[in-house]
Amino acid sequence: MPESELFDAVDALLASRAPLPPPEERRRLRKAHGLTIEETAAALRVRRATVSGWESGKTEPRPPERDAYARLLEGLAKLYPAALNDSVQDEDTAVPETFTRPATPAPEARSLRTGETSEAAAMNAAEDARSRPVSVPPPATALRPARTTTGTGTSRRPGANKAAPAGTPAQDRGHHFANGPLAVVDVDNDGQVLAYCTGGLVLDVPAKSLPSLVEWTLAEGRLGQPKLSGPGKDADPLLVLTEAALERYGLPVTLTDEERLAGRIPGNHKVVKQLTRADWKLTKRGLGPWARIYRPATGSERACVQLCIPSWNALDSRHWGNAAQLPPADLARVLGVYASRVMTPRGSTAVTGLELMTALHPPTRASEPGADGKRHSEHNPGSLGKDPVDCAPCEAPDGHPLLKDLPRFHVRGPGEKLFEEAYDWARPMTDAECTLRHLVGLDVNMAFAAGANGLVVGLGAPTRVKAPVFDPKLPGSWLVDLSHVDLSRVKVGKEWVELDGDLLPSPFTPKGERPEGPGWYATPTVAYAVELGYEVRPMEAWVRYDNGRYLDGWYNRLRDAYLATMADLGVHADMEPTDFLAAMDGCKERDPQLAIVVSAIKATVKGGLGKLRERPRGEGWRPGEPWQALSRPTWRPDIRAAVISRTRINLHRKIVKHAAFTGQYPVAILSDCVVYAANGTTPLDFLPYRDGKPLPGGFKLGINPGLVKHEGTQTVLWGEEVRERFNAPELNLARYIKDGTVTDADNGE
Repeated sequence: MPESELFDAVDALLASRAPLPPPEERRRLRKAHGLTIEETAAALRVRRATVSGWESGKTEPRPPERDAYARLLEGLAKLYPAALNDSVQDEDTAVPETFTRPATPAPEARSLRTGETSEAAAMNAAEDARSRPVSVPPPATALRPARTTTGTGTSRRPGANKAAPAGTPAQDRGHHFANGPLAVVDVDNDGQVLAYCTGGLVLDVPAKSLPSLVEWTLAEGRLGQPKLSGPGKDADPLLVLTEAALERYGLPVTLTDEERLAGRIPGNHKVVKQLTRADWKLTKRGLGPWARIYRPATGSERACVQLCIPSWNALDSRHWGNAAQLPPADLARVLGVYASRVMTPRGSTAVTGLELMTALHPPTRASEPGADGKRHSEHNPGSLGKDPVDCAPCEAPDGHPLLKDLPRFHVRGPGEKLFEEAYDWARPMTDAECTLRHLVGLDVNMAFAAGANGLVVGLGAPTRVKAPVFDPKLPGSWLVDLSHVDLSRVKVGKEWVELDGDLLPSPFTPKGERPEGPGWYATPTVAYAVELGYEVRPMEAWVRYDNGRYLDGWYNRLRDAYLATMADLGVHADMEPTDFLAAMDGCKERDPQLAIVVSAIKATVKGGLGKLRERPRGEGWRPGEPWQALSRPTWRPDIRAAVISRTRINLHRKIVKHAAFTGQYPVAILSDCVVYAANGTTPLDFLPYRDGKPLPGGFKLGINPGLVKHEGTQTVLWGEEVRERFNAPELNLARYIKDGTVTDADNGE
């Protein structure tokens, strides 16, 4: 990078050149001027860790950064001579004080760019603020003590510590969340508590205890997120506590085995007692990895702060990767991007996925003013309501109270139980397939989110109907015999086609086996049997006349979050197939932090749907007794079943279209991954693209939900060797196609 660009970046700070002082002096000068490491690193176009290394003496800057760094330090030395600074520090030792950051000009509001949403405008404003050079007053006015005697937290953003006035109109509350939805609380080497917010903002925190930290957050932190829908509620501020912050506030850095099993620290812990004495309350889950600290609401005003404690395994590595090990500023970035595009995390990705449904469709809303001019709470149309409803007996999982009269060891069959699950199917390869060289895996992007898009689901309780006429537009569970559907001859569009049914999985069962008699199926499954050209005659049904497209907003929010983050990684919608495959190759290495966000978004989809049928989690539960999740209006196994049914059917429809056009059949399917034998190593070696256009209704390469990407390629010899090693001719190779690693533990050895 040319020196001129680096000089331009620091000219707003100082204008002189000098040799480098010792590492201790470099750090003193930066702190004397109230500069954070992040600000310095941004101006010099280097990483935060690079500046830390220069100040600790572990590394030395090299040209061209060295000259720019020297220019900055010499100017700071003129502003803050060592003798003056020493006298200031001596005077300040008598009083506990708070570090003050220099203010960075930032407009209170900005007009939207053409075609820009308000959310995008806020994110663009943050980017503008980060890229704007930091200006400094002239030396005559810039000379000031390094620390002040104010007792409140401060930041480098104007007015950042003013609390939102009570009764602030909803449309204006975004302004009072100026510091973002969350902050990562850490302690620096000087013992100062810092709150790393989104957009690179760092706040100094004066709180000496956890109760005072909660008070500061609500009074001065200006943290939170505006509600996602009209009748909803603003998101509570989220504080992420690092290990250093835990030690500062008297909390254990890690949980004991007993505390981990309980999910919380004991109720008699000293910090819990501090909260109690300060009139703060904890929810039933106590002070655990995701804790909520609150006071009962007064009117419309909430007083609630949520804690996230990564070292207590709040950020599951299966979904958040190495986020828990990131530096505070980087962790704030990861969680901030997720919060701005999805929502402020409310717990695990599964919990957040479920909470997002409620945030977009709150159960109640304010009514129109009555005769007395007052409003009251009423049901919000299109929501699940505020009271739970019972599922149908066929939709109830084993152990549900509706099944308490069944014999203890009774196993329900297809005629008693709705069993809509994702595919886990494989078959032996044919002789012709064994002559090919490779096995190529396709993965459906955001498959379950795509299955939720436009799906009509029940909103209320089910109604039992005997001998109904099937209605594909009516959500519910149907008892019907689909064993007569023959995949050797099916309708594709308006034409009947002949296929090799033995090489296709049944679309009606997760294992791909053909049904042997009547069974319970969700509406999308039965509708697909009709689409294939076969008559259906249900014997019984549990249908929901109160229904709607409840998940559309949820899908749109998660789809947009996924596409925006993938675009940041260089993968855009509507790319040409070859460009798309090239962009996907190594995209996660371009920005590992954004790759974490992508993983969390995907987990939010699957986890949120899984929560719709949450099973007992300890709680001393016994079969036949209710468990805690049943008290939620969002405990809806029928909605989960409908989404999984539609997702499985969507995949089968593409497989049938592909087989009818090419004569190629899948070797294995696992959930949203399907494997084909081919002579080439990429999907373009067997997908029927013509002039850059895919087969209509078949597999199409792309990043949008429902389109496919390359999951992985292995050799046919690898597949045959693995199956022979485990003596399993139908071992599901889709499970291992990504990297080819198969262990004995994977196969129960």
